[in-house]
Amino acid sequence: MTPDAGGRFFEDFTLGEKITHATPRTLESGDMALYQALYGGRHILNSSRPAAQAAGYADRPLENWLVFHIVFGKTVPDISRNAVANLGYAEGRFLAPVYCGDTVSAVSEVMGLRENSNGKSGIVMVRSRGFNQRQDMVVEYVRWVMVNKRDPSASAPDPVMPQLAPP
Repeated sequence: MTPDAGGRFFEDFTLGEKITHATPRTLESGDMALYQALYGGRHILNSSRPAAQAAGYADRPLENWLVFHIVFGKTVPDISRNAVANLGYAEGRFLAPVYCGDTVSAVSEVMGLRENSNGKSGIVMVRSRGFNQRQDMVVEYVRWVMVNKRDPSASAPDPVMPQLAPP
């Protein structure tokens, strides 16, 4: 495999490492309009300003899954650019509303590493968190990714794969 200057390989990860992902993103009404046009506005709080305000929100919050996908996208260059596959997601939580004009950033922590039996790749487990411009956590999730090794003969760390909370 040819190294990708923008991507990391399995042996580049360290257990407990915290990764601050580049380029925060300010979400605008165009993001929400495109998302709702593609996927449909299924929830009244995201579709109706009066309903959202009657429920105690300052305005229509952005769709939770739009926020998830923006945060996830921020993690890709640092976590999964050299991935074989995204294997799973767990412990997803939406913690605070995100509104048009909010700026979202992402941080991930490596919580598990295990080399695969073929020696060509390994599993990287991370907990990723999205924050708004006030540093309020708005979304959190765990994912595990099969990532290629740069050098299949490179030694691997001792395997650590934490147990996740049952659904």
